[in-house]
Amino acid sequence: MSALSELNKEIALCQQCEIAKYRNMVVPGEGAEAADIMFIGEAPGWHEDQQGRPFVGPAGKFLDELLASIGLQRAQVFIANVIKCRPQGNRDPLPMEIQNCRVWLERQIEIISPKMIVTLGRYSMAMFFPGKSISKVHGTTQKRDDVLYYAMYHPAAALHQASLRQEIEADMLKIPTLLTKSETIKEEEPPEQLTMF
Repeated sequence: MSALSELNKEIALCQQCEIAKYRNMVVPGEGAEAADIMFIGEAPGWHEDQQGRPFVGPAGKFLDELLASIGLQRAQVFIANVIKCRPQGNRDPLPMEIQNCRVWLERQIEIISPKMIVTLGRYSMAMFFPGKSISKVHGTTQKRDDVLYYAMYHPAAALHQASLRQEIEADMLKIPTLLTKSETIKEEEPPEQLTMF
């Protein structure tokens, strides 16, 4: 059994947060175990909670279109969320829930060892671009420990605010070039509050 499959079994047993009682299914994430690109969203929604898979609702359909626009399919990347269970009523994840789930995300990153981590939305962005605003940092990168971090709006943002659709599409189109050039991008000093790696 692969390291990711083993980890998924552990995640499925997690009861650290109150929301574990209300979940239908845990949504650990899916994709290639040796993916170059890892996409990290916020939290599972209703559709994800039903199927145990990330990004399968309307935002997921848009993410599939975005991947296709750069010649990729889900099976070639890894898609996960900051938290692995759906918060009731699709509310925002709580700081404690993010903290409790952090270990799972860190272990996924360790196993997959991606060249590029794409944050989708402000909760995953806050983990890797602390203190920044998504409207200012989307479409920009930081490099630390040989990993390129790239901030994007969450695909769901385009469903609520049509004007963001073009920005999200444009940001996605930059990914192949950034990945090719990532070897020449200079490392940044990590901010002091970033202790994840």
